[in-house]
Amino acid sequence: MALASEVKQSTIAKYRFHKTDTGSPEVQVAILSQQILQLTEHFKTHRNDHHSRGGLFLMIARRRKLLNYLKSRNPERYQTLIQSLGIRR
Repeated sequence: MALASEVKQSTIAKYRFHKTDTGSPEVQVAILSQQILQLTEHFKTHRNDHHSRGGLFLMIARRRKLLNYLKSRNPERYQTLIQSLGIRR
């Protein structure tokens, strides 16, 4: 399940550092978080969709790796990101 183009573009615009930034860890984590939220809503109505659940677990693992990378490289950016996204307490 892909994100709608306008949702993805607004997420990129909110978390980017410069005009052409689409690959910074903050942008990647924000996009993954949007996809994870979309899939969790999907699972509320489609409980037996086990195939998509595997993809959800892969997205969660990728997000966790990116967050660990960001935390080790720049803890200030990590803190602002998790607070703005509302993840990890």
